[in-house]
Amino acid sequence: MTSLRSICVFCGSSPGARPDYAAAARALADELCARGLGLVYGGASVGLMATVADAVLARGGQVIGVIPEALMARELAHPALTELHVVGTMHQRKARMVELADGFVALPGGFGTLDEMFEVLTWAQLGLHDKPCGLLDVADYFEHLVRFVDHLVAERMVREEHRALLLREREPAALLDAMAAYTPPRLTKWIDREDT
Repeated sequence: MTSLRSICVFCGSSPGARPDYAAAARALADELCARGLGLVYGGASVGLMATVADAVLARGGQVIGVIPEALMARELAHPALTELHVVGTMHQRKARMVELADGFVALPGGFGTLDEMFEVLTWAQLGLHDKPCGLLDVADYFEHLVRFVDHLVAERMVREEHRALLLREREPAALLDAMAAYTPPRLTKWIDREDT
């Protein structure tokens, strides 16, 4: 079982093409607040990032943003967060979010969202943290990505045990339940010697 106090949400600085994405961001915010979980996110006041942050704030929840100096103007740092951490680099942003959160959820987003989720997933694979990582698969947004991850397993580039590091659900409550019940795999090594 995993003790969850705050969840880091990775998501787009764009609202995307479907209203389903914003609806899912608000539903996730509802579920976080209902469970007394804080939100950690990228600190912006645009796109799905703003939607989830505003929804948590509107319900009286705690929101911590982490944003690099270079993106303060581009992503328009949110002016009303519980806390805003301004860091020097993108790497420092990800490292700080990992420190502040007990689990990670990806909503729909672009390259940045995928970069963030796959970096924390890689750190989990390497045993650098044992926090749950999950996709909130809104309207099958991540369907092709999940199939590709399964392809990586079939091609013996990712071990089956490590495939289990990436949770996936279509509803916020189901995903947060899976994250709370998550037990990380205990492997002594992350690759088999015969595979090298």
